[in-house]
Amino acid sequence: MSSTLDSITNGAQVGALLPLLTAIVQRPAWSAEVKKVVAVVIALVAGVATVAVDGGWEQFQHGTLTFATIAAVLAASQATYDLIWKPSKVAPAIESVTSPKPGEATG
Repeated sequence: MSSTLDSITNGAQVGALLPLLTAIVQRPAWSAEVKKVVAVVIALVAGVATVAVDGGWEQFQHGTLTFATIAAVLAASQATYDLIWKPSKVAPAIESVTSPKPGEATG
């Protein structure tokens, strides 16, 4: 039981900070739909990584725990973005700072 709680807690912690890392990839000019898809994909990848780091690759044999951890990362990332990082303008500022400026070479 504590393993389940630890895994979900770790997933929530990763998810809470994930919007700051996602903002590095996001671009202000992207549509809201594209930004959402990118954020969800990054959260799913981070959830899988959290499961692997938390319990090793054999942890994936436990479907419920794996799903709960990935869901915790996704839920925490979306909630903290909407409730903390977006209103505080921290995530949008990171997006702006890490995005290429018009006229800059991107390659």
